Amino acid sequence: MNKIKRRFLDVFARYFILILVAMPNLYLFYLMFTPLTFYPVYFLLNLFFGASLIGGVILSGQIPIELINACIAGSAYYLLLILNLSIPNIKIRKRIKMVLFAFAFLLVINILRIFLLSTLLINGSVFFDLTHKIFWYLFSMLFVVGIWLFEIKIFKIKEIPVYSDLKFLWKNSLLKDFKKSKRAEKD
Repeated sequence: MNKIKRRFLDVFARYFILILVAMPNLYLFYLMFTPLTFYPVYFLLNLFFGASLIGGVILSGQIPIELINACIAGSAYYLLLILNLSIPNIKIRKRIKMVLFAFAFLLVINILRIFLLSTLLINGSVFFDLTHKIFWYLFSMLFVVGIWLFEIKIFKIKEIPVYSDLKFLWKNSLLKDFKKSKRAEKD
């Protein structure tokens, strides 16, 4: 198989994986990251405040803390996966390291974020609502962008997500040749 055909196959495979992962409404991300987020948060809250589990709710004193899907940030994990899979010319081993790094980094930040917000809630801080909104509207996107920029530096990424693939597809497409032949017919 020649290099161009292999690259076409690589592009198809990477974007097909992204579509498959997204199909069940990001179910795979919530299935994987809900317990990975929930139990460390419970552990930290239990360590500092004494907490118990009642179903899917952490109870600290009389304060219930429920982690909904938005808390788990499945769409942020998906965005990081999109950024990592939409980069061409990366060997599989490096790509796996990149994805694991991004997911682990986001997981740790998310656990600490939820723990901080829970601490504010448990202590009855007047800053809980404001802090929660700041995290929700501002920092959620900044976390993903920051992780991605850190990945670019650490893994020395030179390509641009999606754009580099589109550029390759256009350069090697039949449409480009078709357009050239139509111009030649006019001349």
